[in-house]
Amino acid sequence: MTILRGTKGLSPKQRGELLGALKTRFEKNMNRHPGLPWVEVEKRLQAKPDKLWSLNEMERTGGEPDVISHDEGTGEFIFYDCSPDSPKGRRSLCYDREALDSRKENKPKDNALDMAAAIGIEMLTEDQYRELQTLGEFDTKTSSWVKTPSTIRKLGGALFCDRRFDTVFVYHNGAESYYAARGFRGLLRV
Repeated sequence: MTILRGTKGLSPKQRGELLGALKTRFEKNMNRHPGLPWVEVEKRLQAKPDKLWSLNEMERTGGEPDVISHDEGTGEFIFYDCSPDSPKGRRSLCYDREALDSRKENKPKDNALDMAAAIGIEMLTEDQYRELQTLGEFDTKTSSWVKTPSTIRKLGGALFCDRRFDTVFVYHNGAESYYAARGFRGLLRV
């Protein structure tokens, strides 16, 4: 998967396709954002082309971003990756650069923290991941890295979550590990 680093503009056609996909998803999933009008979301998106680029990267990598809340204080709409499983274009990644550099062989193609930064999004925390799970059933066949507290990371570990047996679980693994079914989910404030 290639992130288009440094190329943060979308053509009018790309912008139109993205806005169409986002609007369709928004309207099909009103339970995620009751009472929020699409027209307000779209107005905010049109005013933030750099955020549109990040949303496009979320979409392109399989995240299926959707609005999950509105921050009354800042006016920001908050998008989470709402794909049923961990985004396909963001799997087989170790946790961070330090973990990637520590691998002597069989290195993954990238790491979750750097990829999130390149896309312009934040990785979900455990609490945010649990919030997402109140909106549906996600990661029933996959798992997702979540932002790991520095105390755990300093000891070489990292956290990931999934949903099994109608329960959200949080686990630990070495930060350098990676699996075909583990990716990461992110959020974007617009």
